[in-house]
Amino acid sequence: HIPMRPVGASNQRWQLCRKPLTEQIERQRLDKWLWAARFYKTRSTASSQIQKGRVSVNGQRGKPSRLIGVGDQVIVQKIPYNFEITVIALNEQRRSATEAQTLYEESAESIEQRTEEAARRRAERAADQGLRGEGRPTKRQRRQIIRFRNQGSESDD
Repeated sequence: HIPMRPVGASNQRWQLCRKPLTEQIERQRLDKWLWAARFYKTRSTASSQIQKGRVSVNGQRGKPSRLIGVGDQVIVQKIPYNFEITVIALNEQRRSATEAQTLYEESAESIEQRTEEAARRRAERAADQGLRGEGRPTKRQRRQIIRFRNQGSESDD
């Protein structure tokens, strides 16, 4: 989401408000980085997920206030998927999704596991829909069902 320039603000002043992506920070709070990298929509959601133990940094359970830096290994569990990522850059501002993806690099195994899980879930959903049918039967189908059920009871007489 690109922020709109406030009415009456000059373009030059507005551009000074936005920090460039290249401005490097050495350490950053874990919850703020996860928010900036677009893993969670809000910082409070990121904090609650970290407190629930769904985020670990360098193999240790994370805390929202934990400071992370470039090169740290982060595992984010967003059920049903797991993201195994390496921090490449830090940014205090939440930017577009394409810019957010430049903040981290996901491992090849993680990508492969997520695609396999997505394919499995799609297959399950298709199988469930096939078993379930197409919803409520039409009047014609209901009559056919009734006739079918009554065939067995008529032969008993």
